[in-house]
Amino acid sequence: MNTQANALRSQLLTPAVIPAKRQIYWALRREFWESRWIYLAPLAVSALFLLGFLIHLPMHGLSALDTAKRETVIFPYDMAAGLLMGTFLFVAMFYCVETLQRERRDRSILFWKSLPVSDVTTVLTKASIPFLVLPLICCAITFVTQFLMLLVSSAVLVGSGFHVAKYWEQVSLFRASFLLLYHVMTVHVLWAAPIYGWLLLVSAWARRAALLWAVLPPLAIGTLEKLLFNTSYFGAFVGRFFTGGTEGSYPPNTMPMDPGTHLTPARFLGTLGLWIGLAVTAAFLAAAVRLRRYRDPM
Repeated sequence: MNTQANALRSQLLTPAVIPAKRQIYWALRREFWESRWIYLAPLAVSALFLLGFLIHLPMHGLSALDTAKRETVIFPYDMAAGLLMGTFLFVAMFYCVETLQRERRDRSILFWKSLPVSDVTTVLTKASIPFLVLPLICCAITFVTQFLMLLVSSAVLVGSGFHVAKYWEQVSLFRASFLLLYHVMTVHVLWAAPIYGWLLLVSAWARRAALLWAVLPPLAIGTLEKLLFNTSYFGAFVGRFFTGGTEGSYPPNTMPMDPGTHLTPARFLGTLGLWIGLAVTAAFLAAAVRLRRYRDPM
């Protein structure tokens, strides 16, 4: 009898082992629950753009087929993609610089640290938002937005007596969506990874005004270099993370979604600067994990 009682007591006192997949799943659920704007912001931008497109649709659709210029046809689609890509960048950077500071500011970190989820899992889950979740969300919303634009444009053109086959051929929606996803993942995620890592590190360290702490040190270094040496090497170095390296240059008057865009993943993945940037990002994330472990609520 005592043996059974001791066995039952040991089972009750032993903490349950939660699989890593389940921890990550609930950690992601937490991010969507606390930061609904990471998907509401691109949805709102998409809705506003569709409203503007519907207002100007009749004039744009008819003139596009009359002139038969591909640039005229795809211009609103490129504009939608560019606008949502800019939304992704803004939301990703704002999320990174705010997320780890917010949980200390509202003291919710006391609750989350009481759960059997490690600091490593928490920080990596938060890093997955700008590195994976947000790019996929914004590219998916872009595809749906452009598809709705294509359907509505086709309906207007058919009602006006035009054939839509040429219009669909000029838009090349699926290829453009693939090129957009490739561009975002290479230029604005992998190549720009140190930016997100730095922002997460500052968010874990700063007690307040994390955005200022993230911007002012690089700005001060660049200004000091200019004053002392009249050079701008540091500014050019930081600017390279925004340009995209080998995949960030395109012919004039073209977009990354242009059908003439040539993909060079082998050359991109073979760039030494990419791997150095990813190593620096890993160091930033490791420092953010350590800071979250020991930083107190505000």
